[in-house]
Amino acid sequence: MAIVLGPNRYGKAETRVVRVTKDAGVHHVKDCNVSVSLSGDMDQVHLSGDNAAVLTTDAQKNTVFAFAKKYGIGEIEEFALTLARHFVDSQPTIRHARVEVEEYGWDRIPVQEAPHLGLRAEQHSFVRNGSEVRTALVHSDGSGADESVVSGLTDLVVLNSTGSEFHGYIEDEYTTLQPTDDRVLATAVTARWRHRSAEAATAFGRSYRAARQCLLEAFAETHSLSLQQTLYQMGRRVLNERREICEVRMAMPNKHHFVVDLEPFGMDNDNEVFYAADRPYGLIEGSVLTDDAPDPLFAWE
Repeated sequence: MAIVLGPNRYGKAETRVVRVTKDAGVHHVKDCNVSVSLSGDMDQVHLSGDNAAVLTTDAQKNTVFAFAKKYGIGEIEEFALTLARHFVDSQPTIRHARVEVEEYGWDRIPVQEAPHLGLRAEQHSFVRNGSEVRTALVHSDGSGADESVVSGLTDLVVLNSTGSEFHGYIEDEYTTLQPTDDRVLATAVTARWRHRSAEAATAFGRSYRAARQCLLEAFAETHSLSLQQTLYQMGRRVLNERREICEVRMAMPNKHHFVVDLEPFGMDNDNEVFYAADRPYGLIEGSVLTDDAPDPLFAWE
């Protein structure tokens, strides 16, 4: 029986970088978490411990910081592409780079002017907006021929207080859930969408905002008979309206809201008071894609 080395990669995970851009006294903040994975002609580091082909993970971390200074951080997809292409183009042993970026949003704190201080605090004071996290995942071989860009978000928390039903499901000897034609539907959406090419969505910021809005509108406008149906309608809306996107993948936990029994206290409860349970929860996952979507290659890994 022969034993061989299989596919492998290595890199620096979760480099937190905060870039402050100063524009005539007005500051702009980009707060990101960057993970890099590299692969290529590196068998010997595993087989014999020869590190000659290895770009250190410390150098990868330092590159993130240096590029944040040199190029700034605009759209995270563009920053990830710049990093990925650099790693492949600069080192002959590196054939493939995977770069994943998470972006954490900050809003300005509105305050009154303080002329006695000679400044306005809203120019440099921020509060974490508590909203979803924007994500980007890029693969590159340096040539541009084998590149993929996946944008997305996590923890987009949404809720419909009505307009959701659930009935007609299998009922076996262990089923206790009662059918309903009016329930709260709530979830924390993790969505990722694949661009047809790195060039197909060069306006990544506009594309992201439009896709996010599609997700929200479809969630709000769908009279839901199941969370699965809602997931499909959300993905379908993105693909119908954004031609640069060819596939959407989503994970949507069902954040259960149970009607509280208030009869012991002599009160009715017409879907007004709920117990929000955090676990266990149903987890709905699925993908929606166009029939002409190109081969995903390594886009999602």
